[in-house]
Amino acid sequence: MHETAYAKINLALHVRARELDGYHRIETLFAFAEDGDGLIVEECDSFTLNVDGAFAQDLGGERDNLVIRAALALQGAFNVRSGAGLTLDKKLPVASGIGGGSADAAAALRLLTRWWGLPATDADLIEIGRTLGADVAACVRSETCRGIGRGDHLVSQDGSGLAGMPLLLVNPGAAVATRHVFEGWDGVDRGELPIASPLATALGGRNDLELPALRFAPEIKQVLAALGGARRARMSGSGATCFALYEREEERDEASNALAALHPQWWRMATRLR
Repeated sequence: MHETAYAKINLALHVRARELDGYHRIETLFAFAEDGDGLIVEECDSFTLNVDGAFAQDLGGERDNLVIRAALALQGAFNVRSGAGLTLDKKLPVASGIGGGSADAAAALRLLTRWWGLPATDADLIEIGRTLGADVAACVRSETCRGIGRGDHLVSQDGSGLAGMPLLLVNPGAAVATRHVFEGWDGVDRGELPIASPLATALGGRNDLELPALRFAPEIKQVLAALGGARRARMSGSGATCFALYEREEERDEASNALAALHPQWWRMATRLR
């Protein structure tokens, strides 16, 4: 069986407060690309994980990662005795603000639920996802929604106005640590995420982590400038990946080809919003 770990996009991300426990209270609008990493499962007595793909080496041979943790959490929650042989095709850059590890964990929960024939509901998987990381809950759903609190309390949104919108993801080759970016936030509450349609929120919102992320990856500014012809270009999550929304796929592809010529070292993914 196969499952896609859909790339996560923060169309807007407002940081509201730094909590006493060190976490931050945020309001964000999640959306997801049609593409991402791939996960395959096969029969196996124990748990194994092989990692292939363009960014496999960036995981550093790590095996106790979120995919295995998700598998073990699901196994424990439903008293499963079986193992699973997992293969991850790592197409998304690591530590890049598009939920690579979180999306992989969520894909593992969805995939193994089907593989083992479990009676798990979406609510069950979201609850397990919350124990693995703030973005995993949203990645379980992989559909347009608002995230509040740490981003793991989800409010459904009608994403029909975004579905199919041409999307270009660009990363300049910079890995950024989420913790360091949040620590660099200046503590200024610049206001709530508007209550509006997802498209209006995406166009009118902001990403409060962009400024601190620039300290670690100044190339982000160059990426956003290069995406200036898009309907909306913004950094996703804590960076360094930026997204651009377009009216037509031809516009997206022209932008992608131009970037390939000018910056061949930058990672790009031409896709659409789910």
